[in-house]
Amino acid sequence: MKFVIVSKGDDRSNKLKATMKQYLTDFDLEYDKKEPELVISIGGDGTFLEAFHRYIHRLSETSFIGIHTGHLGFYADWVPEEVEKLIIEIAKTPFQIVEYPLLEVTIRSKTGESKDTFLALNEATIKTADGSVVFDVEIKGERFETFRGDGLCISTPSGSTAYNKALGGAIIHPSLDAIQLTEMASINNRVFRTIGSPLILPKHHPCILRPTVDRSFLIAIDHFTTNYTNVESIQCRVAEERIRFARFRQFPFWNRVRDSFVAEENS
Repeated sequence: MKFVIVSKGDDRSNKLKATMKQYLTDFDLEYDKKEPELVISIGGDGTFLEAFHRYIHRLSETSFIGIHTGHLGFYADWVPEEVEKLIIEIAKTPFQIVEYPLLEVTIRSKTGESKDTFLALNEATIKTADGSVVFDVEIKGERFETFRGDGLCISTPSGSTAYNKALGGAIIHPSLDAIQLTEMASINNRVFRTIGSPLILPKHHPCILRPTVDRSFLIAIDHFTTNYTNVESIQCRVAEERIRFARFRQFPFWNRVRDSFVAEENS
């Protein structure tokens, strides 16, 4: 099996990377940066996102696994003290594949000359530095509302525990093929109204955001932010592609949620 290791870059993560690389190659696994079948992330959720986007072109051939070396990482199954056990599992045991849905974002320009399409593991956020964001929101081809406020967050089920949760969005189990649209400080008064609640959209309900005011937008795909002008529309939907996680043991989603947000550190 071909593998690669993506490290956070600190001393602890780099030492673990060197140890795992040495032992796994001793077990006759091949270290391959170009076409890995297994991507091992050592660090936190930011490192995992980096690994995901680095190998986003190989989602159908590559699986991911995480080791967290700092605070508890939501995408990480393993801790440094378990690395020896993990090495043996990778070398000797076929792993189970668990797939989670992704978000597809397509940004179209007013000229029609450009169309950018991205995949997000966590979320896409849309903001502006020029006052309020104003969008006509269409769901499944029909106008739903006009949104006015600081911005919008569109998240995946696995990303529902990240920025979306901080905005008051719901936590969604990743077995559901859905995306979530959550408002950032919407304007609601006698003149302007929005739904005011997060919207959970199934796979067959794409969402299109159409700017009603000509402004530039800061659009973040996970942790990558780009400034866009002359935006005609932003389409968000459940992607056809999915991320594959390598599982060597059971780690139910709700256990992850509990351990990340509820369980006391010393319990």
